[in-house]
Amino acid sequence: MSNSKLLSSLSYFSVFFAPLLLPIIIYFVADEFEVRRHAKKAFVSHIVPMALLIAGFIVMSFSIFSFNVDTITNTNSNMMFWGFVPMLFIILYSLLFVSVLIWNVYQGVKVLK
Repeated sequence: MSNSKLLSSLSYFSVFFAPLLLPIIIYFVADEFEVRRHAKKAFVSHIVPMALLIAGFIVMSFSIFSFNVDTITNTNSNMMFWGFVPMLFIILYSLLFVSVLIWNVYQGVKVLK
């Protein structure tokens, strides 16, 4: 097994132990085009859930700050919407993270073969 295949698959498997750090290091250290291409693909696949997580924290902070004393007595659609958003985010993030995890494992095994 060559070092280029091992480095390429390691950049995908890094989703388990160093999701953003290892693909960047491999991208800048490796000389071969194929290894750099796999490291870039792995980095993009690792950054997508992080971007969604940051967006989710922003949305959840709006839902926390939009809750005030007036909404306790007057139930309206705005309160229902902001109460539903965190649960929707958790479901979407879980589905995306599992799919990214499966994709990275599949790509890492595919590169090793």
